[in-house]
Amino acid sequence: MPRPTAAQLAYGSCTVILSTLAMLLLSQTSSGVGIAIIAVAALALGLLVAMTVPLPGKRPAAVEQPAPEEPVRASVAAPAPEPVRERAVS
Repeated sequence: MPRPTAAQLAYGSCTVILSTLAMLLLSQTSSGVGIAIIAVAALALGLLVAMTVPLPGKRPAAVEQPAPEEPVRASVAAPAPEPVRERAVS
């Protein structure tokens, strides 16, 4: 298993800290069991986020499409110039 990158560690740690804080504030729990459940859920969420951060250098190969044999040239006629309209000074 490859070692985690700095980005994975940063994203995972921030996710654990912020999600724990948010869940504790939103649930307003004070029991030990509730805090333990929130801590385990935050750790699982942080692990999920850290593992989904893309690794550098492992990009999917682009699918190359063959070029057409002869380039297609479209001819578009330029629009006729519109006559300039002058305003009458009054």
